Amino acid sequence: MMGLVSESDGMTHSLECVLADAYPAWLEAQTEPVRAWLQNTGFEPKPRRYLHLPGETARVLIIVERFDDMWALAELPYRLPAGTYRLEGVNETLQQRALALGWALGAYRYTRYKSADRAPAELLLEDAALRKAIEREAGAIADVRDLINTPTQDMGPAQLAQAAAELAAAHNAGYSCTVGTTLLSHNYPMIHAVGRASAHPPRLIDLRWGDEAHPRLTLVGKGVCFDTGGLDLKTASGMRLMKKDMGGAAHALGLARRIMDENLPVRLRVLIPAVENSVAGDAYRPGDVIRTRKGLSVEVDNTDAEGRLVLCDALAAAAEEEPELIVDFATLTGAARVALGTELPAFFTHSDALATELAEAGQAQQDPVWRLPLFESYRAMLDSPIADLVNSAASGFGGAITAALFLDAFVPKSVDWLHLDLMAWNQRARPGRPRGGEAMGLRAVYALLERRYGTA
Repeated sequence: MMGLVSESDGMTHSLECVLADAYPAWLEAQTEPVRAWLQNTGFEPKPRRYLHLPGETARVLIIVERFDDMWALAELPYRLPAGTYRLEGVNETLQQRALALGWALGAYRYTRYKSADRAPAELLLEDAALRKAIEREAGAIADVRDLINTPTQDMGPAQLAQAAAELAAAHNAGYSCTVGTTLLSHNYPMIHAVGRASAHPPRLIDLRWGDEAHPRLTLVGKGVCFDTGGLDLKTASGMRLMKKDMGGAAHALGLARRIMDENLPVRLRVLIPAVENSVAGDAYRPGDVIRTRKGLSVEVDNTDAEGRLVLCDALAAAAEEEPELIVDFATLTGAARVALGTELPAFFTHSDALATELAEAGQAQQDPVWRLPLFESYRAMLDSPIADLVNSAASGFGGAITAALFLDAFVPKSVDWLHLDLMAWNQRARPGRPRGGEAMGLRAVYALLERRYGTA
């Protein structure tokens, strides 16, 4: 349900996009009845305001600040009456694409347990290739939202693995999954330790796609399907949204879909450690020392800092193949939210060039991200008297940075690495972005990859 069509059997309504600065000239060109209607209704020509116009033909006026503002039309699929609307006044393909993508994202509703009140209004795009391209992009974002919105009863480790298997099958990709105690014999001790207390066994999902001769790209996603905090138990309010703690995994799968849909010339690998951080008699404990896949020993300071533990084994496995680039997504720290709020993902990298590329891509895609530093002086906060590392610094300061530095210990400096620490959830509804699960930084990262690797 994306609200886009390339043909219409019935009457289409004219959706006239007018720049706010151009409104006086547009108004001057209208008929007297239209000018009187606008005056009598008290219409104010502010961006994203709209009004049905009188006349023999069906017309809707919408004021936009810019023709490439992708959120300009995003409220309209459910604000306008059902029907088909033809975009007027926007001639450039890139502008049409931005507006139509916002429309498609605004048409999204999560309907697994509750039906939508109505079907969205439809936007007519006669260029079928353009419509299909937008639907591929919006479809990947809808997948991310659906995965995150689904409660753990229906999106535990096994169901997350099934979603990955279905994605692999749809794109003729390779797929394997290492489950339960087999993780130990395959040297994934941290993934096993974090997930072993759950009735739903932990697992490592591994998807591979693309030509072996192409540059290697590995995506890693934190797949903590529910986080109680473990023995360092969260409060009730802190646990309420923890179905979304697999948001990093959802992003990795959504980005993988984009890459495969567009046939990006890369050798793709996706690694997702899928676990529940639960409480039981065999739960891992504060004070335990666990040796990781890389061989580094980690003293557990806090069982609620579990995401970095499952990620460290997956990142170590990713690095063993020496890919050209590793990108990981994780709902990792509240500290990143304190620093940047819930709507702006933090990212970390050692590469200034990569940081500039990603920041520019985020700005161009209206999908902003913000760099935080891998500040080496804080690495001492991860020192342990009895192990190579501690998983959580004693200080409450700089938590997003120390978490990123912990992960950095498992990625060699010879490999380009991007780490995104994100909320994956809209706390408030905005045009095209309903409250609930959200893809954040995904379009920015894909634009970076497309710029770097091109298309086949």
